[in-house]
Amino acid sequence: MTKIDRDEIARLTKQYGEEWGINHTRRLLHLISVIGEGQEYNADAVWLAAHLHDWGGYAEWAQPGTSHALRSKDVARTFLTQKGYPGDLVDLVLECIEHHHSGDPDRSIEAILLSDADALDFLGVVGILRDFSKNPRDLRKGYKATKKRREKLPQMLCLDRSKKIAAKRIEEMDKVLASFETDSFGCF
Repeated sequence: MTKIDRDEIARLTKQYGEEWGINHTRRLLHLISVIGEGQEYNADAVWLAAHLHDWGGYAEWAQPGTSHALRSKDVARTFLTQKGYPGDLVDLVLECIEHHHSGDPDRSIEAILLSDADALDFLGVVGILRDFSKNPRDLRKGYKATKKRREKLPQMLCLDRSKKIAAKRIEEMDKVLASFETDSFGCF
């Protein structure tokens, strides 16, 4: 098997996704280590998928009107194939990437770990700050995006550990949003 050049892939993730991309990846890997504890899974596939899952959404490859998950899958297929990774590893990584916004429990454990971690990264205080940072001049957009994710994402989680973490993060979100609503004098 081709050795994974983790330094190169992490460097490229940072290059293409900038600080946001590499820090999102680091948070995912940390979450996966927590929710995946005691599970048997292909750690190399998950590591690769965590780094490559958003590449298709970065400026280098983004295509308007194309799902970033599907675009990332295409970009990852080309990258991994050119690097000589074995087909079974590539297939598993591509499954993870394609379904990283899916709540379907009928997937590999690797795909479930990535999608649960990705959903968790949008919950809690980090999730709120991410949504508001995308809309710095229109707090209403950040507020609406946060409320939408707060309702949708917990329904997509598959693992019990993920659901427990989500419950704590939702409590944090609710407290922050309640303070925001109060401090904005009912504007939101």
